[in-house]
Amino acid sequence: MAERNSTGLLMMMLEPTPAIAMTLPAEVREKLAELELELSEGDITQKGYEKKRGKLLAPYIPQIQGVDPSLQTDNRIQTSSQAVLPGSKQNKSRAANSRDERFRSDLHTEAVQAALAKYKERKMPMPSKRRSVLVQSSVEACTPPDTSSASEDEGSLRRQGRLHTTSTPYQGSHSTVEHWFNRVIQGSSTSSSASSTSSHPGGRAAHAANANAAVTALADLMAHTQLDNHSAPPDVTGLSERSLHGESPQVGSVRGVPRGFNHASAMETADEFDWRADGALGVTPGVPVNSRVSSKIQQLLNTLKRPKRPPLREFFVDDCEELLDVQQPDPNQPRAEGQQMSPLGGDPLGVGTNWPPSLPAALHRWGTTQPKSPCLTALDNAGKPVYTLTYGKLWTRSVKLAYTLLNKLSTRNEPLLMPGDRVALVFPNNDPVMFMVAFYGCLLAELVPVPIEVPLTRKDAGSQQIGFLLGSCGVTLALTTDACQKGLPKAQTGEVATFKGWPRLLWFVTDGKHVVKPPKDWHPLIREASDDIAYIEYKTSKEGSTMGITVSHSAMLAHCHALTQACGYTEAETITNVLDFKRDSGLWHGVLTSVMNRMHVISIPYSLMKVNPLSWIQKVHTYKARVAVVKSRDMHWSLLAQRDQRDVSLSSLRMLIVADGANPWSISSCDAFLNVFQARGLRPEVICPCASSAEAMTVALRRPPEMGVPPPGKAVLSMGGLSHSVIRVDTEEKLSVLSVQDVGQVMPGALVCVVRVEGTPYLCQTDEVGEICVSSASTGVAYYGLPGMTKNIFETIPVTLSGAPISDRPFTRTSLLGFIGPDDLVFVVGKMDGLMVVSGRRHNADDVVATALAVEPMKFVYRGRIAVFSVSVLHDERIVVVAEQRPDASEEDSFQWMSRVLQAIDSIHQVGLYCLALVPANTLPKAPLGGIHISETKQRFLDGALHPCNVLMCPHTCVTNLPKPRQKQPEVGPASMIVGNLVAGKRIAQACGRDVSQLEDNDQFLYMQDVLQWRAQATPDHPLFLVLNAKGAVASTASCLQLHKRAERVAVALMEKGRLNTGDHVALVYPPGIDLIATFYGCLYAGCVPVTVRPPHPQNLATTLPTVKMIVEVSKSVCILTTQAIMKLLRSKEAAAAVDVKSWPMVLDTDDLPRKKSPQIYKPPTPEMLAYLDFSVSTTGILAGVKMSHAATSALCRSIKLQCELYPSRQIAICLDPYCGLGFALWCLCSVYSGHQSILVPPLELESSVSLWLSAVSQYKVRVTFCSYSVMEMCTKGLGSQTEALRLRNVNLSCVRTCMVVAEERPRITLTQSFSKIFKDLGLSPRAVSSTFGCRVNVAVCLQPNRLGKLAEQGTAGPDPTTVYLDMRALRHDRVRLVERGSPHSLPLMESGKILPGVKVIIANTETKGPLGDSHLGEIWVSSPHNATGYYTVYGEEALHADHFSTKLSFGDTQTVWARTGYLGFLRRTELTDASGERHDALYVVGSLDETLELRGMRYHPIDIETSVIRSHKSIAECAVFTWTNLLVVVVELEGSEQEALDLVALVTNVVLEEHYLIVGVVVVVDPGVIPINSRGEKQRMHLRDGFLADQLDPIYVAYNM
Repeated sequence: MAERNSTGLLMMMLEPTPAIAMTLPAEVREKLAELELELSEGDITQKGYEKKRGKLLAPYIPQIQGVDPSLQTDNRIQTSSQAVLPGSKQNKSRAANSRDERFRSDLHTEAVQAALAKYKERKMPMPSKRRSVLVQSSVEACTPPDTSSASEDEGSLRRQGRLHTTSTPYQGSHSTVEHWFNRVIQGSSTSSSASSTSSHPGGRAAHAANANAAVTALADLMAHTQLDNHSAPPDVTGLSERSLHGESPQVGSVRGVPRGFNHASAMETADEFDWRADGALGVTPGVPVNSRVSSKIQQLLNTLKRPKRPPLREFFVDDCEELLDVQQPDPNQPRAEGQQMSPLGGDPLGVGTNWPPSLPAALHRWGTTQPKSPCLTALDNAGKPVYTLTYGKLWTRSVKLAYTLLNKLSTRNEPLLMPGDRVALVFPNNDPVMFMVAFYGCLLAELVPVPIEVPLTRKDAGSQQIGFLLGSCGVTLALTTDACQKGLPKAQTGEVATFKGWPRLLWFVTDGKHVVKPPKDWHPLIREASDDIAYIEYKTSKEGSTMGITVSHSAMLAHCHALTQACGYTEAETITNVLDFKRDSGLWHGVLTSVMNRMHVISIPYSLMKVNPLSWIQKVHTYKARVAVVKSRDMHWSLLAQRDQRDVSLSSLRMLIVADGANPWSISSCDAFLNVFQARGLRPEVICPCASSAEAMTVALRRPPEMGVPPPGKAVLSMGGLSHSVIRVDTEEKLSVLSVQDVGQVMPGALVCVVRVEGTPYLCQTDEVGEICVSSASTGVAYYGLPGMTKNIFETIPVTLSGAPISDRPFTRTSLLGFIGPDDLVFVVGKMDGLMVVSGRRHNADDVVATALAVEPMKFVYRGRIAVFSVSVLHDERIVVVAEQRPDASEEDSFQWMSRVLQAIDSIHQVGLYCLALVPANTLPKAPLGGIHISETKQRFLDGALHPCNVLMCPHTCVTNLPKPRQKQPEVGPASMIVGNLVAGKRIAQACGRDVSQLEDNDQFLYMQDVLQWRAQATPDHPLFLVLNAKGAVASTASCLQLHKRAERVAVALMEKGRLNTGDHVALVYPPGIDLIATFYGCLYAGCVPVTVRPPHPQNLATTLPTVKMIVEVSKSVCILTTQAIMKLLRSKEAAAAVDVKSWPMVLDTDDLPRKKSPQIYKPPTPEMLAYLDFSVSTTGILAGVKMSHAATSALCRSIKLQCELYPSRQIAICLDPYCGLGFALWCLCSVYSGHQSILVPPLELESSVSLWLSAVSQYKVRVTFCSYSVMEMCTKGLGSQTEALRLRNVNLSCVRTCMVVAEERPRITLTQSFSKIFKDLGLSPRAVSSTFGCRVNVAVCLQPNRLGKLAEQGTAGPDPTTVYLDMRALRHDRVRLVERGSPHSLPLMESGKILPGVKVIIANTETKGPLGDSHLGEIWVSSPHNATGYYTVYGEEALHADHFSTKLSFGDTQTVWARTGYLGFLRRTELTDASGERHDALYVVGSLDETLELRGMRYHPIDIETSVIRSHKSIAECAVFTWTNLLVVVVELEGSEQEALDLVALVTNVVLEEHYLIVGVVVVVDPGVIPINSRGEKQRMHLRDGFLADQLDPIYVAYNM
């Protein structure tokens, strides 16, 4: 007990009562205050300040034994002066910091410092940003107090700094409760919670002696205090060298650190971040996994419960429950242990004999009997009284207005207003007189006033919602002043503009000249108070919607009675009102209750407070006011300015009503204010915090001392307990605590209880926090026009735990969270609006703000301009903090501050922050009277319209409900797969195209050169090729004979000039055109092997030339054929900068070849010999050349001819690159083989004339056309808005039967759909567009020629391509689960085309190489005569690809030789039949196996993540993803201003979490066009990855999500 006692004494010593605090001599206090101000104004440095301060205080501070003296000065052991004036600690001008100490509580700061001391500075990756983004658009560098003011309800912050071991449960009975309260408080009234370790002169030595024992033990502990058991974080970014699960450090138990110490010196000890999630996987280490057996049984049960194919209903139920890791409640969490509370009643409402029957009656009485007595004094911005309204004037002016409103406003001889109509009151905050006249004028006319803010611009935050309220209240008339009306935004006509979302209003100016004196015999009706609506007060909800709360005449009167009784108001008292008189306490005290008691109100406008924060104190002094109604912010402001005023006295005050006392943080403002102004006559017991809400009006109020009430109480509560809604008073020294003061007793005539926040309103236990509910005659009645919400809020019936209602009276929910303490005092710890429920624990936005503000140094952001809210991501709330950054803060400083805020919040609240954003100064939306508009800020954050200049996302720490990573099961053997499929009645997934054994006319030709010769003889003038230029004119043509002749010339040149041997490789470097085709056949004629190569881009040699060089080298070409222009380019100076131009092989130009006939045409000995090499760069960035034999080449042409029914009379248009794959085959081979005419449109020409391809299709009435996705995209984007113009140019696409997109990827369904939709207007049939599929091992696996009309019945055409919808989540597990269209998580997949004749396809398991069943996902294998025969060379990866061309199944048909495509897909037998009557097998390509990302044990296809990301914000033009050391990297191209770059970070992270259950590691924002795309329009993600790692992307911003 001895030890415990000493800590108790230590606490007494640390928390001096105000009396002790004042024992420093007055002149010392004065000097200290001056010092503080000098520091805050920047007239003195921090060091100088500490030195002078130390000197001043030296005589009063005892030497604490065992503590190094240097520690004492360094850590600024707090003395009472700290509480005297919490001045600013930064050197900056006062204007900028006028609210800087608003939340300053040295204790809380200290708690935060101690928390931060747990972390060493961890090297976190700094986000990198392009310089231009740094230029901030700061509106004004130096901010006036109002903009740095906190939101209306923020109080000031004061929190005890403590270290913890355990906490005592709060026992049920009140006696024990009292015991703990008093132990903490030692009975002082508003004892300063800013602690002090000074022993004061006048015999306090005993405390000091007792304390010393405790302090000595601490000396060595101070510097290295390890507080919590934090294991080192896993290596997520690959930056730390630790193993994944670091060893947990041993923790010494820490006890009794005096709160006077600032832990700044211990900062160096801070180490690792508490990542709380296991690396990129986000698994919490050490989660107990149930034993194998039970999980097996569970699995069995689950399979029994769930039917095989889910019925339709289930598709639309988001079955995330089975996937997401549900947070199990912690078995050790604190639980409420008290008895059930009983409702608490206030004093009975006294019945005064002369109380008026209604408020208008009171006005009538005073206006006629005491017309000269002052009612309201209005001040100007200099603080001078402008006008004093007397009760006589108020009465006559109100009567005039009432008469005018009822009788002089009419439309079409009908009076405009009837009694009971609602009228908007739009008055500025500095004109209380006009407002009061208008308010009472409406009451006398029996109209319902709806006071609202003055709309300043058309885009005020929340203005649209106010408009909605006015509309729903049916408001048609708005009253305002002349000056205000002149200031409103006007339309062209000169009338007041209609604001967005507002109804049409008639504006009426209430100034004298517009109102009429009523005739002698007209008197307003003065009725007794009834239940009719008296006025409507607006309130904005957490979501930003605005509700109107109706207050009846009787409730208004009853509330005035209750306030009069509770505050002890007497007739003709003077009251100073600093609050907004339009609503809330400002209206209740300053407009309603004051009239009832004939009081004199001095109204201090907000604009005056901004100029002179001391004005209200001066007015209290001047007018000897008995009562002042303020917010803690006003007390705080006056502290910062108080040095200027020596001679004010507050001794006249009997009540200082703190109207936001319900904010737990108001306690520090109260204490600090008292410490300073006690010397000026302020009595401690005068401070009266009160709690109120718009719905219940005043709920509780601390009574003035003369009423004989028990002393005020304070509690120091454990934040951990509060987060579980449990009250635990913190007796041990602990960091995360909340100090609260009571808000007094329940109002007279009211019954109060506390109920559970969610679900049925059960009464809480005595040690449980819940929502306070009030039943009384003086609460609001309803939300206007919202009966459902009204029932929930205004007609709650609290029930006991057994379910019995506690009374037949309905209760009103106040939206205040709190509990009833000892002495029946009400305590409030937060508001429903600020409540954030994260993983089942409750956190209060105000508390988080307080912690953020306690992180020193504060010079990077503005105090009071911090918004904290939660957003819902992945089925849980995530906390977001947004603050305004000062213009002079550097990147590094801000980032440093942000990372420390994260750590502090994590330590003190044990909750991870999801996102911390800093925005430029003055860019957050403001509430009408200062403060940040939270719901609007949240909306901007979600819309990506916040434009932050710094962002820190920490999804790894706070997202703890991700599904568990998939454990790969041991694979089932292929044999059992087959047996399983047989049992399940599934067929093996295998399909083939038509049989091609019956040959046709020219099928005896095995060699392409023979076909060309034969055509040159048989149909010499038949046109084969037609090349168009950018203007749509024919650039060049070639008939069979012309092509043959040109080929011969090339062959001669190769043999004579080049002296080449048969079998030599020749690189053809030509732009798309006839030259390319002619030289290709020339090479065949000469027996050489051609290799087509895309020519380098003259404007971009640095990147394109090395590829040319590489292909030439890898293909071992001995000669390059090209044009003269390209030949010059290859040898130019610019080329020399990119490659070694000396090492080119022989280069021949074919521009002017001699007309020579080749002696003979080379005849290969066997068709298996190499015909040509096809080189292309795969999407994974691998350069691969495949060998095509003569037999394969002619087989390919034959298949395409049969599938597309090509013959000499047909014309087809081709808009493809002719260098590799199917594009090359269609461009160079097919026309020669089949004899049809090809209209060739080089895709490059579309860059200068987008409509070229479609115009050509229309002009030549082409039935079959081929294009690539990049061409389709250019047309969709470039011509989307120009279809009308094209129609006028007679572009008609009704001739098109088939438009095939040539691709080696999953069909891009959204692109093809939008293309079809856009060009439907030009006659394009929606069925015409279809896709093809080819790959390196077989350039044409599927083609889908669609036929329209009769041909479809007779022809060989296949059915329409079908689309299926897959469950994306099953796909990640390599399963195909078909769902209905529109299901959540569904992915549409279009069939890739009809399998070509002669091609066989099977789906095989990638690991076991066994065949798979129908609708199973596996690798697509093909067998066909036109398979390539192998890789010529794969640059860099030869060994890997040896089995790509000749693989056999491990089971089943083990004879057939297959080629592996490297693509994942599945086969599905459809209900459709093809021409031969067979059921049609559809092949679906899901994606390339090389591209897939293995994350968390699941397989992701980059395109799916990219689609989600592109959808998340309108400014994302393109996106690509890849992985880097286990981290998912997302690169987005920003189309829009660079300001938007940082908006994307959070949106990208959100969408990937929501839809893919993945945490994005790095978000890179780049300019449009940075993501490399190959000629087929496919993203080159591996090139991008290399560029990212080599830091070559020049990103606008790189964010590392922690």
